[in-house]
Amino acid sequence: MLTGYMHPAYVQSLSESGTPKFLPQSGAWILERQIPGWDYVDAIGCYPIFVCQDWSQLEIDLEDVRDTLLSLAVVTDPFGEYNKPDLSRCFPDLVRPFKQHFVVDLSRPSSTFIDSHHRRYACKALREVRVERCADPLSYLDDWTALYDTLIKRHLISGITAFSRDSFAKQLSVPGLVAFKAVNEGTTVGMLLWYLNGKVAYYHLGAYSARGYDLRASFALFSYAIEYFAQSELRSLNLGGEAGAENNATSGLTRFKQGWATGTRTAYLCGRIFDQQKYREILKSRALPGTKYFPAYRAGEFR
Repeated sequence: MLTGYMHPAYVQSLSESGTPKFLPQSGAWILERQIPGWDYVDAIGCYPIFVCQDWSQLEIDLEDVRDTLLSLAVVTDPFGEYNKPDLSRCFPDLVRPFKQHFVVDLSRPSSTFIDSHHRRYACKALREVRVERCADPLSYLDDWTALYDTLIKRHLISGITAFSRDSFAKQLSVPGLVAFKAVNEGTTVGMLLWYLNGKVAYYHLGAYSARGYDLRASFALFSYAIEYFAQSELRSLNLGGEAGAENNATSGLTRFKQGWATGTRTAYLCGRIFDQQKYREILKSRALPGTKYFPAYRAGEFR
């Protein structure tokens, strides 16, 4: 049974950012997008990572779409069954390490790896909040959207991750979603969303109210979630990497995730240009400065 990021319902939740297209041999999904000012179409992998049911068949799928797309950019699943030569065959124009995702080996007792600072803050937060799994995540849509609105305002979020209420209604209904909430004095002050794919739980999103930030509800929620998943048949957790397009080893979010993790895995940024002539045509017409962004003509799109 397909769940989480592999489920069609998850891809449909992102349809505001592009038209979902299924790649039948690999069992992957991409989002097709019109290139502004041109009659050309390109595509990106789904947020936050590109997943495949069968990575060995991806090369066949990409050959089948080469006549309809100008380019394709994806960020690979760190737990995907591929190696770098496989990626290079599928994406001859770009394969480079993008982010280090923090991961948890659930076979290890949490007492052997969780940072002492994190344990201390979690214990303190758990005296102020009650954490529990949400039996029916969709029934918490109002709570979740209110919390996420706080996150949007706090971090000036825009672009693909500024999800609408409709998108969240679909995300909360995807099979394989696991949601946790933190409650203080009868009010939900924080929530975490996870998706299950195979033997891995992927941290998807978290959001908190102003009161939740004050109470450090995030520490209570992550501590509870790790212990919860440790009692399951799962093998690993993917906590994701740094927010944004660049790694920052000293950021608060990096230190936060690192404190829960047993190690890291690499997510690769991969790009393929299907029509080099049209690609150069767009770059020339816009007189774009040099950039590491791929595709170059969309540099700055998620700022």
